[in-house]
Amino acid sequence: MTADPTTADRDTTVDTAAATAPAPAPRPTDAASVARRLEAILLVVDEPQSLVSLAAAVAAPVPAVRQAVAALVADYDGETGGPRRGFELREVGGGWRLYVREEYDDVVGEFVNTQAPSRLSQAALETLAVIAYKQPVTRGQVASIRAVNVDSVVRTLLARGLITEVFTDPDTGAIHYGTTDQLLVHLGINSLDELPHISPLLDDGSDGFDGEVLK
Repeated sequence: MTADPTTADRDTTVDTAAATAPAPAPRPTDAASVARRLEAILLVVDEPQSLVSLAAAVAAPVPAVRQAVAALVADYDGETGGPRRGFELREVGGGWRLYVREEYDDVVGEFVNTQAPSRLSQAALETLAVIAYKQPVTRGQVASIRAVNVDSVVRTLLARGLITEVFTDPDTGAIHYGTTDQLLVHLGINSLDELPHISPLLDDGSDGFDGEVLK
């Protein structure tokens, strides 16, 4: 059987086009260009990122990323002639992340509280319950338990002052969260020991098992 000449021509055209397609242009590696790409990445990350991770994200060598990070830190701290920013680029647990400067925590907290609804959503309540019972716990562990992304909910709980960052794992850079005294005030209890035990609230399936046995 002979091949369809039309199909053969089309395949040849596709192969030729693929072979002659220009390769993606390499991204510039000068400090200014790398720094701009780093800012874009740092604005959206929720966990500290290592220099290696940042280098992979912005397609630049690690030395160039290290130099750009140092330049951003100096710029945000007002060491290059510009104003000192209300945020800072901080190294935590071997990774880098943007943080609000400590002196502006109250301002940001008040603003977020005025924008947020007075009642927590069901998603926020469920996330808060997981953190309360499993603390200290990472964002990834909470997401695994709830089987959904919890990034925005965790930010809401942080802004409300109901949870706090307890510590950062030095190996993974993952932040571990725990509840605050403010949560105890809202719940009207003196300690987490007064939280109801989970086991009596869960259906262990014994009723269904007994029913099957009696049949």
